[in-house]
Amino acid sequence: MNKIKYFLPPFLIDLLKIIRNKTKKNSMISEPNSQSLELYSDPEMAKILESWGERNAWIEIQHIFHQKKNEKILDIACGTGKVIEILNKNLDLKNIYGCDISKLLISNAIERGIPKKYLKICDATNLPYEENEFDYNYSIGSLEHFTKDGILKFLQSSIKVTKNEGYHMIPVSRNNRNNGWIVNYQSYFNNSVEWWSELCEEVSKKYYFIDSSWEDEISIGKWLVIKK
Repeated sequence: MNKIKYFLPPFLIDLLKIIRNKTKKNSMISEPNSQSLELYSDPEMAKILESWGERNAWIEIQHIFHQKKNEKILDIACGTGKVIEILNKNLDLKNIYGCDISKLLISNAIERGIPKKYLKICDATNLPYEENEFDYNYSIGSLEHFTKDGILKFLQSSIKVTKNEGYHMIPVSRNNRNNGWIVNYQSYFNNSVEWWSELCEEVSKKYYFIDSSWEDEISIGKWLVIKK
């Protein structure tokens, strides 16, 4: 942290301290029985979601969609709407919809200027949209926080409402082992590419992985691209 502070603004240093303090007593289990959702009503989480992917995933998603100006796109677990705002402003993508299970986060998205008609409060495992309503969908740092059953339902639901493919930025374990469910402030699966592939096989035979520049001490990022 001493070296990092010379390169980051004070508010980001504070957020890193919050995350470090809340995650330093990590524990691991093979699989959770349920997913805790109270976290997403925490204003501190809303603050973290405003900045965490700006140097990696948020740049990459712009490369993914830079030639899809007229397509209808769904941001699943859109949080505060920061990524929708980035795509709106930087790529002039005006047909992006967002959904999240958190009333707080969706209200933040509305406050930042995203029209309410483009947003919904809903569960990503049962998306309330028509079949093939969207051309593409994406999620960033969300899928790994669901239970195993939740991941399958998330993927099935996202495939149903999308004509083409979905792009999901996930962490995979640095050691390429199935480390299980990491229990911390925002608990998640930290498993191998093979583990993710086995899940994908249950919902689609058309999927592949692209390297992401996101990383931390125990994980590296991958974009899971999955089609019907």
